[in-house]
Amino acid sequence: MSAHSVASTQVEGKFVNSEIQYESGLGDIIGISMAYLTAKRDAPEPAMPVPLKMIQASELEQTKEAVIYRLGHSTLLMKIDGSYVLADPMFSERASPFSFVGPKRFHQPPISMDELPQISAVILSHDHYDHLDKAAILTLADKVDHFVTPLKVGKTLVKWGVDPQQITELDWWQDIKIGSLTLTATPAQHFSGRGLFDRDKTLWAGWAIKGEQANVFYTGDTGYFSGFKEIGERLGPFDLSMVETGAYNKLWKDIHMHPSESMQAHLDLNAKAMMPVHNGTFDLSLHDWYEPLESILSLAQENKVKLITPIFGEAVMIKEPKQTQAWWQSLVVEDTLKVAGQM
Repeated sequence: MSAHSVASTQVEGKFVNSEIQYESGLGDIIGISMAYLTAKRDAPEPAMPVPLKMIQASELEQTKEAVIYRLGHSTLLMKIDGSYVLADPMFSERASPFSFVGPKRFHQPPISMDELPQISAVILSHDHYDHLDKAAILTLADKVDHFVTPLKVGKTLVKWGVDPQQITELDWWQDIKIGSLTLTATPAQHFSGRGLFDRDKTLWAGWAIKGEQANVFYTGDTGYFSGFKEIGERLGPFDLSMVETGAYNKLWKDIHMHPSESMQAHLDLNAKAMMPVHNGTFDLSLHDWYEPLESILSLAQENKVKLITPIFGEAVMIKEPKQTQAWWQSLVVEDTLKVAGQM
């Protein structure tokens, strides 16, 4: 493990962002609650089943090139240099501390946890419920060599029963070598906490994953900030960026990017292709479910960016990704008919 200039800062035991101080008080909670109560949306969730490409274990074994599979929301399975890296494994039915209430999945994962291969590293971006899934972590623990987390997140895993020897915590700009892969935690602009009294007591981060076959970047959850340009300069160029594009709103614009900011982040990162993530699986905001994908597609066309929007479970060759379809558009037609009362 090595460090460049370790960049995270704590104030009175709480981590803080490098460019903004994000705080939410009672007024913000009331404003957000009112927005949810008064929002009028045509399609908060798909009217028809989301298409899936089920992943077979034999397919994973046979693929020799650097490949990535989007499993849902921000859960990403990568195979680089023959090693598997799994980002933010979220397999539970709800993104919630409760099994009976909270945002529910639009679709099942295209592969079960039992069918996953031995994982060299699970990387975690932060501790929010749509990214840190306790049930998934405990189910996967026996087939994961290393859990690599931002500072203090690993302690949560230890509390749950994961062997401390499996866990490495990193600060921003620190990295760890696992086989031929280098995993680097990078700054992000977000916040953390799973309960009422643990706000910002754990760190949040993005991740650069570099191997001999490919170099990719995953933003985690973040608002737009100047750090993307520095990440691109220090760790790029990247073959593929996996950029948060979804669950945005003006009420929390500092910590989640609107599509135009997601596009700018991709450009700052100096990546050859862009895969928008953090969309298509849960209803976590006030926009229609397909809006992030439709917006980023338009922006990609304007900026001449190679946009990769695979069906969940579809193999994407990282070095030379093939053109993907705008799979959500056929579902949008169904949504429109439903709203019009024709279904």
